[in-house]
Amino acid sequence: MKASALDLAGRVLVAGFDGREAPASVLADLAGERLAGVILFRRNVGSPEEVMRLNASLIEACPEASPPLIGVDQEGGRVARLGPPVVKLPPMRRLGEHDDLALTARAGRVLGAQLAALGFSMDFAPVLDVDTNPENPVIGDRAFSGDPEAVARHALAFSDGLLGAGVASCGKHFPGHGDTDLDSHLALPRLAHERARLDAVELVPFRAARGRIPAIMTAHVVFEALDPGVPATLSPIALRALLRDELGYDGVIISDDLEMRAVYDHFGVAETAVRAVEAGCDLLLVCSKLDELEVAREALAARAEADPAFAARLEDAAERGLALRRRFRPRVDAAAFEATLAEAEALTDMLARL
Repeated sequence: MKASALDLAGRVLVAGFDGREAPASVLADLAGERLAGVILFRRNVGSPEEVMRLNASLIEACPEASPPLIGVDQEGGRVARLGPPVVKLPPMRRLGEHDDLALTARAGRVLGAQLAALGFSMDFAPVLDVDTNPENPVIGDRAFSGDPEAVARHALAFSDGLLGAGVASCGKHFPGHGDTDLDSHLALPRLAHERARLDAVELVPFRAARGRIPAIMTAHVVFEALDPGVPATLSPIALRALLRDELGYDGVIISDDLEMRAVYDHFGVAETAVRAVEAGCDLLLVCSKLDELEVAREALAARAEADPAFAARLEDAAERGLALRRRFRPRVDAAAFEATLAEAEALTDMLARL
């Protein structure tokens, strides 16, 4: 039976919500295959037992053929939603400076094993941004380095660790947020670099991600050399022409949060959602408000009903996201989590001494 436009629209959406229990509407949308998954934040997580109970409820709500994406931002340093006994990673800059690829991969593997046992299927990491601007308010030490080749090496090592533990990695933020002087949570950054500079610096880690990192997150940043005035998340030139066609990336493209002011203040959620899918995004994050999630779903459905070409693009996006969800199927395993604790504690102690 062919999905309705509204159901199909929901299959490209990843929701955030308040509280340590999933709202009934989220569980119902997962059960009805009207939602691709969820992203959890500190507001959602308590003890490991609470996290496992929440994630189990999300998994159990879904039909077997449509597992949820359950994601979390657990980069290390200041971007870490889960606390002890999950391994405490330093800012990725410290791993880059230490420059031990085996250690970086081990950090990803230990973290990945814990995330997998807790019921997560994706970590929104590693950061592929190259930190070239000391005034950058949002990236800084989240980046492995100011050297693009070092960023690529360590990001791939960290990703390999996550993937080896059965958790999807997601490189961010394409085409590069490292040289901005504004936080896209609060405003719309712009970069005036010529294309040659982007090729030499910002794009190096993203080129390396081809075939190695299964998902890439977009940046709500305007790159004047690519598409003047248009944030990369909404730019077919950035996502289709550059990332897909030129760089040959065939993984899942995920938008950054549609509620961030860089796009929300200029376009609102409805227009942003439609334009992001048109540009090439396969999954869209709506991280806070469930009413905005519904605005996005209705806008996508209305456009799909009016435009067969958009409906085909939406179906392609939903299928690409579903393939990822089936590849990284979440499972809760309390015994497996218990088995990670000794190594996680030892690694935490060792990393604290770097």
